[in-house]
Amino acid sequence: MDILKSIIVWIIGVCFVIISFPLTLLVWLITLPFDRAKKLVHLFLTYESFILLHLIPIWSIHMEGREKAEKGTTYVIIANHQSILDILLLNCLRYKYKWISKIENSKVPVIGWYIKMADYIIIDRGNEESKAKMLDKSYKCLIKGISVMIFPEGTRSFNSEIGFFKRGAFQLALQAEVPLLPVLIDGTGGILPKHGLVFGSGYQIRIRVLDPVYPAAFGTDNPDSLALKLSAHMTLELNKLRFDKI
Repeated sequence: MDILKSIIVWIIGVCFVIISFPLTLLVWLITLPFDRAKKLVHLFLTYESFILLHLIPIWSIHMEGREKAEKGTTYVIIANHQSILDILLLNCLRYKYKWISKIENSKVPVIGWYIKMADYIIIDRGNEESKAKMLDKSYKCLIKGISVMIFPEGTRSFNSEIGFFKRGAFQLALQAEVPLLPVLIDGTGGILPKHGLVFGSGYQIRIRVLDPVYPAAFGTDNPDSLALKLSAHMTLELNKLRFDKI
């Protein structure tokens, strides 16, 4: 049953991409002369994500705390990572940001084209020069008032628990002196786990935006210490989320 259901879900997804990609390309072409930051392309992609998620009825989605991101404030947005579905969910928050994406995604047909059209930031995780370029480009975005979005774990969790946080996001927040905006996601790992192609059902997806953490509350100028602090904070809040009733 799950296999049949998954085939239907993948067909819906592929058909949606076939229909929406030419529209995205048209938006990119029309806005190319005046939208240098590719904000409109990103906005269009967020609405596409919202529509696609709500076209598929095998899950329920509960989102809360979106208003905690203050308009006009630049953030380093961090989220735990359970599934590839997390990218669509975070887009549904409709925040203005640049994704930091691993280079492997840029080589995937359609997904890679979206990344390039929106001018997202690419990192080759095994290349130190690439990491330096990612940090430099991200810092320039933050200075210009453009938030960046990153999964500090660097990869999807195998067990839906929060893993080790790498230092990059926290180095950026310290360097640019901007707040961190933690976002929790739960339920997606059970629906489509890492390396999985078969969708599970009966899961409730929850996304909760936590209170921003401002530089004055960092309590350290060491990115590794800040990473440990936020990892512990988000792990505690994830456990609370799982026990809270909707």
